Amino acid sequence: MGRSSNHSGGSNPDPIQAKLAALEQELEQKYGFSSTQAQNQNQNNSPDPSATPSQGRSQGASKNKSQNFNVSIARWVAAILLLGVPLGAGLIWVANLPYPMVRKPVSKVAPLLLLPSYLKMDRGYREAIRYTEQSDQLINQATSPADIGLGAEKVELAQNALDDLPVWFLGYQPEYYCRWFDCQWRFTVDEFEQARKTIGRLEAQVFQESNAQTQLNQIEQELTRAKQQFQIAPDLAAKQQAIASWQTAIDQLAAVPRETLAGTLAEQQLKTNERDFTNLTGGISQRAGGNNLIAAAMQFAMQAAQTSQNPPHSALQWQQIKTLWQEAIDRLKQVQADNPAYLEAQKKLAEYQANLGTVQTRLQMEQEAADALQSAKGDIADLQRFTETESSNLGEYNRKLRQIMNQLETIQPGTTAYGEAQQLLQFARKRL
Repeated sequence: MGRSSNHSGGSNPDPIQAKLAALEQELEQKYGFSSTQAQNQNQNNSPDPSATPSQGRSQGASKNKSQNFNVSIARWVAAILLLGVPLGAGLIWVANLPYPMVRKPVSKVAPLLLLPSYLKMDRGYREAIRYTEQSDQLINQATSPADIGLGAEKVELAQNALDDLPVWFLGYQPEYYCRWFDCQWRFTVDEFEQARKTIGRLEAQVFQESNAQTQLNQIEQELTRAKQQFQIAPDLAAKQQAIASWQTAIDQLAAVPRETLAGTLAEQQLKTNERDFTNLTGGISQRAGGNNLIAAAMQFAMQAAQTSQNPPHSALQWQQIKTLWQEAIDRLKQVQADNPAYLEAQKKLAEYQANLGTVQTRLQMEQEAADALQSAKGDIADLQRFTETESSNLGEYNRKLRQIMNQLETIQPGTTAYGEAQQLLQFARKRL
């Protein structure tokens, strides 16, 4: 009765005593034993007042011993249960370890103890198959970068599920478990390796897709920057620089791998950007092409002008000058009529053609002067040989000398032969 009053009063805060009390109460409920009943029995079986004192003391001592024995039995049962629950859990944990030397004997004697590991393997296989199929669908049938991101998450989950599957269970079929449940994880080592290869391939695809998407994002930023620079460019030079950056970014779109989702998106953007590039920069690019032709023509004209300074020049040099002017004219003729720079090209074309005509005239004068001087020199040599003959007469001599003078007078000033022709002409006049 003393212990019963202590439990009811709650004066002892020991947790072990509290657990024993709870178990004692559970035993009392299951087996019909309670300390209250023991007290009632003690009261009902109190010594008979009509009995002698010695008989009363004997009956009380016997009842106290019986009560103490029942309480001890209850405490022993509670202690065994307290120790048995964690001990049983530990034995189940050991039995479910992934070691065939432990599992095989247990599967023959007590196969239901392996139920936790069977359930875990079944769940792991189902998750591996489900996540592998989902990741394959998301990655290979992706329509947006979000699908690739979700597919990468599923690949990681599938890999974790495969890692949780113990290799020893491949081809292992627990008869008792599979008799009552549907074992989905009955695949071979080859199938297991194939699943790992599939996950590895998907991981590689995710890596390639990620790199291609990063490349595409950078190109899109460059395209946006080039378009903005083109819109705010203050002059033609700045616009041409923006056009060059724009064209470079468009060329990079074609370099994105076509087997990736980013490559497919890049191919679509390539057509759109090429159309926009042609519409917005077509006139500027065309004018830039005309300006480049005019600039090239001006370079040839400048070289021709520098070469023609300080005449007279030989026929060979005048031919070189003519070639330079002709190159400049050929560049200007390439500027089409629909080019914004066409009028400027035509203006310079008229100027350069006039210069070319002057050079052609000077070239012809130089060639004729050289030919006349060379012919006059030949006639002078013939005249000298004529005077040495005995049959020569003064009239014939004067006639030949006048022919030579007339030929020398045809040589124009500004030619390389003019100076020498004037000297020969003075000499001839003195001989008349």
